[in-house]
Amino acid sequence: MDGYKQNYIGGQWVDSIGGTPHQVINPATEEPVTEIVLGTAADVDSAVAAARQAFKTFSQTTREERLELLGRIVEEYKKRIPDIAKSMAGEMGAPVSLGMAAQAPAGLGGFLGTIAALKNFNFSEQQGANLIVYEPIGVVGMITPWNWPVNQIALKVAPALAGGNTMVLKPSEECPGNAAILAEIMDAAGVPAGVFNLVQGDGPTVGNAISSHPGIDMVSFTGSTRAGVLVAKAAADTVKRVHQELGGKSPNLVLPGTDLEKFLPATIAGVMVNTGQSCIAPTRVLVHKDQADDAIRVVKGIVEGTKVGDPMEEGGHIGPVVNKTQYDKIQSLIQSAIDEGATLETGGTDLPTGVNRGYYIKPTLFSGVTPDMRIAREEVFGPVVTLMNYDTLDEAIEIANDTEYGLSSVISGDPAEAAKVAPKLRAGMVAINAWGPAPGAPFGGYKQSGNGREGGVYGLRDFMEMKAISGL
Repeated sequence: MDGYKQNYIGGQWVDSIGGTPHQVINPATEEPVTEIVLGTAADVDSAVAAARQAFKTFSQTTREERLELLGRIVEEYKKRIPDIAKSMAGEMGAPVSLGMAAQAPAGLGGFLGTIAALKNFNFSEQQGANLIVYEPIGVVGMITPWNWPVNQIALKVAPALAGGNTMVLKPSEECPGNAAILAEIMDAAGVPAGVFNLVQGDGPTVGNAISSHPGIDMVSFTGSTRAGVLVAKAAADTVKRVHQELGGKSPNLVLPGTDLEKFLPATIAGVMVNTGQSCIAPTRVLVHKDQADDAIRVVKGIVEGTKVGDPMEEGGHIGPVVNKTQYDKIQSLIQSAIDEGATLETGGTDLPTGVNRGYYIKPTLFSGVTPDMRIAREEVFGPVVTLMNYDTLDEAIEIANDTEYGLSSVISGDPAEAAKVAPKLRAGMVAINAWGPAPGAPFGGYKQSGNGREGGVYGLRDFMEMKAISGL
């Protein structure tokens, strides 16, 4: 069993002040795989003190110095990609092949994208009689999830460094190993002491301490909308900036007359990749009524062709979901769809063939889903596709927008026609014939999917303060 029993504070690995041991359960075996120590508010105090001290000098570094530092981090990160992939496979069930091909490289991409943005970033610009300058915001508290863990960490750490900030990171206690490995990477790359600090812990204790801490100038959170509301409330008393990427319930609007066999495989894949544990998974597939039967046939073939297996083995299969809580939630949603009258085309509540333990979900397809059903409204976070029919394109757009979320939308079909529909979708990102945005796109959403953006120049800007200087 792996062990990461210390926090990384002020450039050193240190014991927690009063923390408690916590075992991470392997979702494939239901046995312990990693042990950490859940930190305390006192640990956060120590990390914030180190970060505030380091900010005095790191905030004054030049663009060139930060680029050099980020470059060293990239080189050290490349060396540890296999370790990161293996850690995620054991802790949250992402198969090692996915970890090597997508999960770990996504984190690397966060650093590379920030380097590209930093090289050409305008730290000052003249606007009439005012000089507008971008400056470091201060100490950034970061609270990150388990589903694309190192990617979400990198999308915060990289722009924070590029902007001259210091930071305190709390990764998910469900998948903490990759963050500890990243701390080792930062140490090996020579990140100055106190610039990057890692405190392991849970949301109610460490997460709340970060959100409410008067010494933290900004909190950046990625996770559920429910938890995001708690973070915002905790941060309110200190009037710090709150930057959030929250839940999603993305539609896949299939245009009338679309060649389903040509366009659907690429977009339906977004519901299966990472066992459906992606905030932008386009689970609500909207199909014109005249193509309903064809859509069932095509999508059923894709879903039934999705293999399930051991995350520690190489291959193109999907693994289990992260834990029993998520497993039970997904099973409840599947059962609710059956109870509410949707048609189960394939999958269901049984374990996949050949599996007798672990939190595995059988890839599932429902047809005949209506907008009022639970499964059409709640974020599933599992390999479950729902087919919904529409009469007119206007109705499809209305259904697509009929959600409290607005993170991402997908359009399947002719790109020229899709371009006409994209402005009508209330989402921060629209992907045409793909399930996710292209690299460098500003990542974030509308409505209860959060505020702020990550990635590229827009992410860099969100981790900085804007100052107006007049009278020069």
